[in-house]
Amino acid sequence: MIRLRGLEIPTVVQSPMANCTDLPFRLIARDHGMRFAFLEMISSEALVRGVRSTLEMMQTLPEDRPVGAQLVGCDPDVMGEAAARIEAMGFALVDINLGCPVPKIVSNGGGSKLLREPETAGKIFAKMVRAVQRIPVTVKMRLGFSDGSGEEAARIARIAQDCGVAAVSVHGRTREQGYTGSADYEAIGRVKRSVSIPVIGNGDVMDGASALRLRTVSGCDGVMLGRGALGNPWIYQEVEAALGAAPTPPKPTLAQRKAVALRHLELQARYDAHPVGPLRRILCWYFRDAPGAAAFRGRMHQAQSLEEMRDLIVAF
Repeated sequence: MIRLRGLEIPTVVQSPMANCTDLPFRLIARDHGMRFAFLEMISSEALVRGVRSTLEMMQTLPEDRPVGAQLVGCDPDVMGEAAARIEAMGFALVDINLGCPVPKIVSNGGGSKLLREPETAGKIFAKMVRAVQRIPVTVKMRLGFSDGSGEEAARIARIAQDCGVAAVSVHGRTREQGYTGSADYEAIGRVKRSVSIPVIGNGDVMDGASALRLRTVSGCDGVMLGRGALGNPWIYQEVEAALGAAPTPPKPTLAQRKAVALRHLELQARYDAHPVGPLRRILCWYFRDAPGAAAFRGRMHQAQSLEEMRDLIVAF
């Protein structure tokens, strides 16, 4: 376990992912061993303004606990106010996004743009730490904007530590890389060695072996899963086993994949007012490596109703 202020989190956590880590995703993941997750990235401006769609993204349940919330923005005062609201809403942790590479976010001054604005980043850290009373504040970042050495991230991590931030998570790519190339675990290690607060590594963790390599190479305190968990909730137990030197759990059978996909469809229909669009993408995750996946994907993208989707899964 990793201790953050008054909170303990497991050494394996689920990262926030836009359009992915919604409530149905998290409930499925928790059924399969995931013990801590984040909401999708939340706009601080939208939260403070009370935008309905943003508040809907933040829905949770008692069985979906503990859960953290990640904020994106660049105005220290707004970020501070949003952090206070996150705490008042009962979330266990508030995280600051310094990693998003999406042009719309970067052009507005948020996400990975803040790696190049250490003074502004420091003001945000200080405001948010002062704004909360009980919950820890953490930061998720990339190695740098364009410099992959890890020096930019190390500098930001030291500023964060000095401001009272409880931990940092580092994705092993730069903003310019996006999701191309490979995550640099050695560079994450440079960030780890630059601070005394916990450092959680992230990037290219697709199974237990890659999680173990990330921890071994970087020396990080924890592992954050991302895209490797999409359509693969069994990864949490696999990673836990690898990090704990336990036997690798068996791979899920096709029948198990179909059962969980049907459960995901059910949950999406329950908690999403417009589930068909997202499900065209989500349900394909579960079968992407199976024979016939391409044909299944084509038919799923043409499906117009939940009933059609259910029939496609059953027939796969």
